[in-house]
Amino acid sequence: MKKSTIYKLQAKYISVVILSMFLSYLILIILKDMFYPILIDSGYEPVLWRFLELPIRVSTYIPLSKLRFVSYILWFLIFILILFLFTHKKVKHFIQITNAIDLVAKEKSNEKLTIEAKNTLGETAKNMNIIIERLNNSVDERIAEQSKNELITNVSHDLRTPLTSIIGYLGVIEEDRYRDEVQLRYYVNIAYEKSKRLNLLINDLFELTRMGNGGVKISKNPINIVELLNQLIIQFRFQLESANMEERLFFSEDRLIVLGDGDKLVRAFENLISNGITYGKHSKYIDIVTNKEDNTAVIKVINYGDPIPVLDLPHIFERFYRVEKSRSEETGGSGLGLAITKNIVQLHNGEITAYSDEEKTTFEVKLPLLDLTD
Repeated sequence: MKKSTIYKLQAKYISVVILSMFLSYLILIILKDMFYPILIDSGYEPVLWRFLELPIRVSTYIPLSKLRFVSYILWFLIFILILFLFTHKKVKHFIQITNAIDLVAKEKSNEKLTIEAKNTLGETAKNMNIIIERLNNSVDERIAEQSKNELITNVSHDLRTPLTSIIGYLGVIEEDRYRDEVQLRYYVNIAYEKSKRLNLLINDLFELTRMGNGGVKISKNPINIVELLNQLIIQFRFQLESANMEERLFFSEDRLIVLGDGDKLVRAFENLISNGITYGKHSKYIDIVTNKEDNTAVIKVINYGDPIPVLDLPHIFERFYRVEKSRSEETGGSGLGLAITKNIVQLHNGEITAYSDEEKTTFEVKLPLLDLTD
């Protein structure tokens, strides 16, 4: 704050104090005739409040000094009242600004001040809002930079791991360091599987990056989600049989029509079903449940495998996040499937959440239903 502004603020508050003193004294002069000692017969010398007309019995005459003392008290009370009326809004604004500064300093709030006063405090509040906005932008940039660094680290690690294996096995083959054709085919098969995983990772990463940059265009058409899921589950029959699992379908409606991109929605539910088979393969069932809530289609994919730890649950839709890092090679996933699914659901103005307990893990997708009344 500039010195000139400080001087103006000091002058303003001194003026308020002087004005309050003057007004309180003026009011006291107006009221002074309302009380004074008068003589009444039979030894009464009361002080009368003329407008109340309530006599007070006293044993002796009230000295003028005491009346002056009472008048000083009255003047002081009037002065305090007037000062309060002049300053309570400014004090309130000052407390708001102080609290906001305290919360911002402790990084507990990013809310802007709503003080619209056209005075010094109003200007201070406006400047405070600018500072809050800059701090928020700085925090967002820091988070984005941290996210980018984590992404680069994860991508580097996930690309390097299969690539190192491919180079290693191809090096063994190139140097003829294998016993026979059986071992050769074994090495070739490993290199091939690693190449497929590498290709999957690159494709998923490319798709997720395009979604994040708004580079994905979706072609929306009316789609019956129930029919889509019925057709999709057939594609997983072989995987289900290999995992000794069985699908159970619970559809409350024959038709749940949404406006969406069929290919993208298939990709989203493929990821959820594949995830359910992968992590629920020690159980017997994978359930797909649909129902209608108001104007929303609700789809649940439920598996009965190991629960997702509470601390991991809020992060499972993040890129490259895995509940068990050591299982990434075993599952063969890229670590991007759920992140892609979330992006696809959001592109359709929907939302996805996950719940997990000792009994089951549920992925719930909500999509707006198409209004067929038009």
